[in-house]
Amino acid sequence: MRRRTCLATLGTAGASALAGCGTVRSETALSSPTVHADSERRKSLQFAADGEEIGSIGADGAVSDGRIELSTEIWHREGTTVDSIELHVWMPPAPEGTPAEVALASPVQGDSSPPPAVTLSTSRDEPGAIIEIDDLDDLADETISTIDLVVTPGYDRATALVIDSTIELDSTALLDGGYELDGQLELEFPALGQQ
Repeated sequence: MRRRTCLATLGTAGASALAGCGTVRSETALSSPTVHADSERRKSLQFAADGEEIGSIGADGAVSDGRIELSTEIWHREGTTVDSIELHVWMPPAPEGTPAEVALASPVQGDSSPPPAVTLSTSRDEPGAIIEIDDLDDLADETISTIDLVVTPGYDRATALVIDSTIELDSTALLDGGYELDGQLELEFPALGQQ
């Protein structure tokens, strides 16, 4: 009987200790990524912590009929899942110009689950468009390469495209609270200025 009481007490103490661990978890913000460039229109941001790569976002674009067709890819290390994605896509405005128009060209979806929640919005204070994605379900633990965009410049001489990204990662590790990946990806499309 004493043994059962002792085990019950230890079990309760262990559960209390584990319950306390939930409050210790904190998210690590990573905002100084390394930029890797294959060309001026194909680049990626790589985020690392303690010498280990945590995640990356890459973009590859091409000019067609005066607009940019852009594909993106988000990778994250094993043991993490994507909680949410926010992309602010814009082209630096000119005084005489209007903001670029951004359209989501392909559906964001996984293999078997319903599509995630996607919001495409604009702001009076910021040019371009903001894309927010959450409720990723079966996409959360995969490399995400289904976000394709079409960007139409707001003025004739616009050649630079900027993507401000915030990606929230959850971690399956007990004491790891996850990561917030913040970075700015800048791409150049000189062909736009020649049309």
